Amino acid sequence: MAAQLKDGNLWLHFTRSSDWIGDEPSVPVLDHGEGCYVWDSEGNRYLDGLSALFCAQIGYGRQELVDAAAEQMAALPFATNWSFAHQPAIDLASALAERFPGDLDHFFFVNSGSEAVESAMKLAIQYHRMRGEDRWKFISRNYAYHGTTFGALGMTGLPGLRKMFEPLRPGHFHAPNTNEYRCMVSGACPPCDLTCARSMEQIILAEGPDQIAAIFVEPVQNAGGCFTPPEGYLDEVRRLCDKYGILMVSDEVICAFGRLGYWTGAEAYDFLPDILTFAKGVTSAYQPLGGLAFRSHIKDVLAVDTTSMFLHGSTWGGHPVAAAVALANLEVFDKEDILGNVRANGAWFGQQLRELYDRHEIVGDVRGTGYFWALELVKDRDLKIGFDDAETERLLRGFLSKRLMELGLICRADDRDEPVIQLSPPLIATRRELGEIIGILDQVLGEATKQMET
Repeated sequence: MAAQLKDGNLWLHFTRSSDWIGDEPSVPVLDHGEGCYVWDSEGNRYLDGLSALFCAQIGYGRQELVDAAAEQMAALPFATNWSFAHQPAIDLASALAERFPGDLDHFFFVNSGSEAVESAMKLAIQYHRMRGEDRWKFISRNYAYHGTTFGALGMTGLPGLRKMFEPLRPGHFHAPNTNEYRCMVSGACPPCDLTCARSMEQIILAEGPDQIAAIFVEPVQNAGGCFTPPEGYLDEVRRLCDKYGILMVSDEVICAFGRLGYWTGAEAYDFLPDILTFAKGVTSAYQPLGGLAFRSHIKDVLAVDTTSMFLHGSTWGGHPVAAAVALANLEVFDKEDILGNVRANGAWFGQQLRELYDRHEIVGDVRGTGYFWALELVKDRDLKIGFDDAETERLLRGFLSKRLMELGLICRADDRDEPVIQLSPPLIATRRELGEIIGILDQVLGEATKQMET
C-alpha cells in the first residue's frame, strides 16, 4: 500500500497541520505537469497561476532541462566549488555576467534564496571589515520577506514570522515599504513624495552611518502583495547608499529571470546595486540553485592579496547538475524569447485585472508589473476598510482558496498583511492562459462578494 500524506510522516512547509494530517487532507498531492498546468494524484488539472512558488518560469515538462541534468549526472554528478571548480559553474557565471547589468560580473552560488541573502549579509560585513570599517547593521523594509534562516529572518519584516524565534540577530532595522495604497508615512500618496525612501536616512543617522553595512530592497516587494517602487524611489535608495558608504543589495530571488520582463529588476528599473541575490527562476525550479552577483569594487577588496578569500561556503553551492540545468534554462529563454513574451503580455494582463477592479467592489487595489500582480481585497473600497481577522479567515481560507482550486486555478490567497490574491504565472503563458486566470477570478470574486454579504 502506498504511503499517504495523512499519515503525517511528511511535514509540509508553512502549511497548517489541519490541512493535511487526518482522514481527509485538503492539500492536493501533485503528480505531473505540462506547460502551464499541473495534475494531482486524483487526476484534477490546475492552471498554475503562481509558477509553483514564483519559480517555474518556463513551465513543466521541458525535456531540454531533463536532458541537461541527465547528461551532467552521467559525466560528473558532483564536484564542489571548495578549492575546486567545474565547467558548468564557470560557464554559468560567464553567461550570467553577459545578462546582468553593469559590472555585476562576479558570482557566488548557493542553493536557495535564504542562503543567497545570508551570503550577501556576510559578504557585506566582510567587505567593510577588510576596508577597516566595523559595519554590521542592516536596513530592509516593513513586511518584506527575505528568507527564513536566522539572518534572513532578521531581515524579514513580517512580525508573524519573526515572533516565534525572537530574539533574533541584533542590528536589523525596517523602514517603510512602498505600499502607496496604504501609505503610512506621508499624506501625499499618490503620488509618492519619497518620504518612504528618505525615512531610511533617519535610521542611518540614528544608528550611525558608520554602522550600516547594507540596505536590502526587492525591486517589487513580494510580501503584502507586489508593491512596485514609485518613480525615483530606487534612485533615492542608491543615493543614500552612496552618500554614507553603504552597500545596496537588490534581493531578486523572485524578480530576476524574467518575472518583470527583464533579466533583473535592476535592469527593469534602471538602477545598479552593489550586490544582487537570486534563486528560483535561474533554473525554472528544475534544480535548487541560488546565488549572488557582486560588482568589481567588492571583488577587488576580496582579492586584495594572495591569501584573501570570501570566508563562506557550502558543500552543495553551485552543484554541477544545477548549473547545467540553469544553462539549459537560459538557452530556452533566448530561443523562445521568454522576456519578450512577458513584455508583450504583462501590461495586457494588468489591464484585465484592473477591469476586475471595475466589476467587483471587493477589490480595493490592483498592483504589479510583468507577470507579477496582486489584488488587495477590502470590505469598503471608498474608505479602504479591510477585513478583520475573523472575516479574513472566512474569506481567504474558508472560501477563496478552496473555490479557486475547485475551479482549477492555483494562486496565492495571502493573509500575512491585508488579504491579497497574488498571481505569478509561468512566463510562457499566452493570453489564452492569462485569460483563463481572469475568467476564474471574475467568477470567484463575484461569489466571494455574495459570501461576505451573508
